[in-house]
Amino acid sequence: MKNELLKTFTELISIDTQSDENSSSFPSTESQSLFAEMLAGKLSTIGIDDVKIDKYSYVTATIPANCDKKQKIGFIAHIDTSPEYNGKGINPIITENYDGSDITLDNDITISPSKFPELKNYIGQTIITADGNSLLGADDKAGVAEILTAAKYLLVHDEIKHGEIKIAFTPDEEIGRGMDFFDAEKFGCDFAYTMDGGEAGELNYENFNAAKGKLTVKGVNVHPGSAKGIMINASTEAMDFVREITKFGVPENTENYEGFVYITSINGNCEKCTVEYIIRSFDKEELKKIETLHKKYAAEKMPAGTTLEITEQYSNMKEVFDGKDCIIDIAKKAVEKTGTPVKLLPIRGGTDGARLSFMGIPCPNIFAGGHNFHGPYEYIPLESMEKAVWVIINIAELAK
Repeated sequence: MKNELLKTFTELISIDTQSDENSSSFPSTESQSLFAEMLAGKLSTIGIDDVKIDKYSYVTATIPANCDKKQKIGFIAHIDTSPEYNGKGINPIITENYDGSDITLDNDITISPSKFPELKNYIGQTIITADGNSLLGADDKAGVAEILTAAKYLLVHDEIKHGEIKIAFTPDEEIGRGMDFFDAEKFGCDFAYTMDGGEAGELNYENFNAAKGKLTVKGVNVHPGSAKGIMINASTEAMDFVREITKFGVPENTENYEGFVYITSINGNCEKCTVEYIIRSFDKEELKKIETLHKKYAAEKMPAGTTLEITEQYSNMKEVFDGKDCIIDIAKKAVEKTGTPVKLLPIRGGTDGARLSFMGIPCPNIFAGGHNFHGPYEYIPLESMEKAVWVIINIAELAK
């Protein structure tokens, strides 16, 4: 299984599927549509008859039940990679029997245990990285590879008794649009799991409540030599706004259940400046309070003509799981069967499953095995991916 999993994963990451938040199309990039067609072909090749791809490039498939179990379960992974760092020309570096030393890549990129101490947990294992010129794409092509590998295994090993299993591969998750056109009713399962988490053992059913903001400041641009009492510098005013809103907390200074404001871009000059940012909080009421404070500051402290748009993105799926402990318990037992301790952690982000949970299909998140997503320091142990495959197989067997 391990060699096949490695082959599948490295093949998948060689194809650029970055999403583009500035695109108005869906999927946001054509490469995702082409990749979806390839995945549909792979699902058919391994022996699944019921494979579909719709006009939005959602790929779905069904593995029929081979016994009288009634629960219909699903497994989901997203096909796009983050637009935050180069995702083209990914060249995987395979470090077998990792010895605990620094992994040195191009562009003075070093993945070192001194900076990433969890690397020490993988001594003796196979570590996969990019070459320092791109992200790796384990988020979430590791999840895609794991689902494909588990599906093939289940089809070959009919002695593993399971109910109906649904599979979905989704585009544009990284830009928050992964569930925009997903037909949850047609997907038709009782509950599902996204294979989109971090290190081995992680299980998540809590995530941030999320919103994004866009501030646009209009200034008055005159010659700086005669600007007193006349000039309004939009960029300076925007910086004052940023200083105010980041008092709540920023990603680099927060952890666990702490929320933050993350400035994603600042663009402008004296005449006009825009600030784009996101707000994250595990507490929905806190998120609303923060939004209100931002709007009040923009209205009362910023120059005339300033606009602030705040858009809700997703909610904390924890509220969906009240009374549905069995879904989490199945996943816990499946992880434990691999000999891996369960790490029940909140997601400091969001998944397709967070949105899907509010569309009628409870969908917690399970580890895919990677670390340091969205940049050149990304890596994944092959053994963690293999454990994720077994978790999928175990869930299929444990569901009733």
